Amino acid sequence: MKKSLSILFVFSLVISAKSQIGGPTTYRFLEIPMPARAAALGGNSMSIWGDDINLSYSNPALLNQHCVKQVAVNYSNYIADMNFGNAAYAYHFKDIGTVGAGIQYFNYGKFDKRDEFDNKEGNFNAADYSLNLTFARRLKDTSFSFGATLKTIYSHYDIYKSFGNAVDLGITWAHKSGFTASAVIKNAGVIWKPYDKNNDTIKLPLTTQLGFSYKVKKAPFRLVFVYDNLRKWDLTYTSPLAETESTNLFGETPKEKTKWQKFSDKTKKGTDKFARHMTFGLEVVLTKNFNLRLGYNYRLHKEMMLPDKRTASGLTFGFGIKINRFALSYAFTKYNITGTSSIIGLTTHLGSYTKRAKTPAVETTSPVN
Repeated sequence: MKKSLSILFVFSLVISAKSQIGGPTTYRFLEIPMPARAAALGGNSMSIWGDDINLSYSNPALLNQHCVKQVAVNYSNYIADMNFGNAAYAYHFKDIGTVGAGIQYFNYGKFDKRDEFDNKEGNFNAADYSLNLTFARRLKDTSFSFGATLKTIYSHYDIYKSFGNAVDLGITWAHKSGFTASAVIKNAGVIWKPYDKNNDTIKLPLTTQLGFSYKVKKAPFRLVFVYDNLRKWDLTYTSPLAETESTNLFGETPKEKTKWQKFSDKTKKGTDKFARHMTFGLEVVLTKNFNLRLGYNYRLHKEMMLPDKRTASGLTFGFGIKINRFALSYAFTKYNITGTSSIIGLTTHLGSYTKRAKTPAVETTSPVN
């Protein structure tokens, strides 16, 4: 147990050291939790081991032979005429590993094309696409699995087009006790063709993550925790809605804070920065064919909240239902007072059922098999 956790810790340090910090990023659609299950758990499911092909979207190491011949489709009618979704399929090769193929997209809708005098000259579309190929393998006689996803990315906004490649690398340790630990580096790659050839400083949205989950014995609960963005400590930004005045209504300068007040403010800021990395999730397995999912993303809550109103931003919930060979998933995310997102996912199994391998760490977390 200690040796396994040590390996995961070293791996997390390596991927964090290889990450680049700072600079503008593009292809931000790669960060969207497109599978309904991931979205319902706060936006990430990179540390859940099971037989659900949707899990490999968050972590390629979670793709395994129990996902063989599964087909998954997820779709969201986002805001206005924007929409996004993904589709995936997996196949297992004996003594080699499990291979998955998928595609994801984000369609921004149709826009008016106008000249400098505001005369309409037609319409144009904007969209992002990524073709994903995943390979994963379980290390023989161990609880470790590793995986990699190669992403071929194409983006076009009217006459502006971009092309690039990215790689996700993941490792997972899944124990028969119900405890799972994972480490992932996502979107490490290169932009071969930028939108503007004179501006090649834009990078991909590289991130590193650590995640843990635990299925409580003799209880229908699975706890999920993800620590996101190891490469950068401070994820805060200055909001124009949170500006503070240096003087009061009478033009007087506020009194200098005491040492205790300064210490308290510093502690609150440090706690806030730490919490912005964390996502919490809970799965409640009510029956074999029905489960509930809850999540909380503190960073999403802080970035979408209003200073003068209490909102439920950052909260997510959803459910999963099995109907014969089909598994239906739903996720709801609250962004702000008026902004919400719903994702619907459908997973099924093609062909005849395959014989399961006898691996003690595998748990059937998807109701499709």
